[in-house]
Amino acid sequence: MRTGAAYSRIVLFCPIAIVCLFGVVVHVSAGQENNSVASVNKKWNYDEIKRTPEKARRRPNPLESDPDAIVAGGKLYQRECAECHGMKAEGGRKAPSLLGEEVQQATAGTLFWILTNGVVRHGMPVWSKLPEPQRWQIVSFLKSFNNSATP
Repeated sequence: MRTGAAYSRIVLFCPIAIVCLFGVVVHVSAGQENNSVASVNKKWNYDEIKRTPEKARRRPNPLESDPDAIVAGGKLYQRECAECHGMKAEGGRKAPSLLGEEVQQATAGTLFWILTNGVVRHGMPVWSKLPEPQRWQIVSFLKSFNNSATP
């Protein structure tokens, strides 16, 4: 009889323990999720911006004064970039924030060069297959976050 009673307590206790443990795991994971975007963005050092060739850095955005380029670039960003960089360019596990000073102070030519060549060792694909005007539209969209950034 004792064995049966002990077994009943274990059977009754195990699902409760599993639910409690699962709740703790989910709670800890959720807490880590909130902190992960900020901590993950700290790991990105934006070195690729510094490696941009001078000729590419000086290249002006031919769509800089076209307001439609920002709207079109936003649509392209959502389709091609948001999965990694976040819906609002805030960054995440896969890619850095594009709202930070390093990106916003980069020239349009630098952003175009990085977009065109990718950062393959960090998982950013080469986007040269995207037509050049569309790449400039994405650059226009990114530069629209900070109107005081260098064009």
